[in-house]
Amino acid sequence: MQVTKITDGSSTNVVSKLRPLTSDEFQSELDYWRAENILRKMLKMGLISEDEFDKINKLNRQIFSPLYAQLMP
Repeated sequence: MQVTKITDGSSTNVVSKLRPLTSDEFQSELDYWRAENILRKMLKMGLISEDEFDKINKLNRQIFSPLYAQLMP
């Protein structure tokens, strides 16, 4: 196995690129996670199917725009 070190000449720390959430972003994130929690409970209780869960969760990602939506399946 060959390991190659990739450098671009910059030593910028990734953490330095982070910024605090605005209150609107924070509220949107909180609303999304609350909605997902309710959905999971509904799924567990058999009130919705796995397919319905996926469809509703996809809609919630569009509505609430959580920060890590692009990482979610």
